[in-house]
Amino acid sequence: MAAQLIDGEAVAAAMNQETMAAAAELKANGKPVRLVAVQVGENPASKIYTNAQAKSCEGVGIEYQLLNLPDTITQDELATKIDELNRDKAVNGLILQMPLPAQLDARKVQVMISPEKDVEGMHPVNMGRLFFGGGLVAPCTPMAAVELLKRTMPDIAGKEVVVVGHSEIVGKPIAAILLQSLNASPTVTVCHVATKDLAFHTRRADILFVATGVIQARWMGYQRKKKAGESPKTPDLSAFIKADMLKDGAVVIDVAINRIPKALDAEGNAVLNEKGKPAMITVGDVDFENAKNKVAAITPVPGGVGPVTVAMLLKNTIACAKAMA
Repeated sequence: MAAQLIDGEAVAAAMNQETMAAAAELKANGKPVRLVAVQVGENPASKIYTNAQAKSCEGVGIEYQLLNLPDTITQDELATKIDELNRDKAVNGLILQMPLPAQLDARKVQVMISPEKDVEGMHPVNMGRLFFGGGLVAPCTPMAAVELLKRTMPDIAGKEVVVVGHSEIVGKPIAAILLQSLNASPTVTVCHVATKDLAFHTRRADILFVATGVIQARWMGYQRKKKAGESPKTPDLSAFIKADMLKDGAVVIDVAINRIPKALDAEGNAVLNEKGKPAMITVGDVDFENAKNKVAAITPVPGGVGPVTVAMLLKNTIACAKAMA
């Protein structure tokens, strides 16, 4: 039997309806919700994200402002600007667009954002609150991944959960979120790319979260070596989690987004499409085509965690606005 496809678009749409109602109520009470994105310099890739953010905010009734700052700005000047936004009571949420110019320390700038306006949930204070069992907001991607699980399998008490990936922005927070309940939490095992006999752990998982991006890293590393004039070995771009590494009937939440070539030619370059450009595909960490005939439910990539991550950002913005109201 084919697996249930966990539709992130549908879940995001339902969440956005709730967000829209909350934004309308706040506005009716004289507290319109406003999200400000800070971008330093011009970056074509970042523009794609900011346009998407603006459209998403407009769709739910959240005011969106993109603040473009010159790429010559200093660390102190940027700190002053963020402090102004922190103190502006009309601003409910702040996002720092990446990447930043080389003269700026992104990590230091990120922690300048007030935890009460940190809609991405990335401030160390919000991370700490999460690990202490509460807090105003949490990182959007982990929250989105767990939201998809809970809407698919509401009762996870005592289930065997394996999280593959231990990053501070995805893997670790997923484990912390799952362990919030005192008496209804699952049993959580956290693995990573250096775990010995990874398949031993994944095969016993009732629920599997995967967030490594290993395939993407292999491809990018390969490209760097070729550009440097080296002759690297052709990378293995097959799925990191094979179908035979999964338990029959498991629920799989694939968080990874890998942008890799559809195929490689004899010289190890990406094959070209009809327009003469590299033919690229977007895949997760899991062998989706084979896994969907073995597991009970699985997220597609794209269309799974991604849309819900955006919806969670909007939900966090509402949470920050309500706390300020």
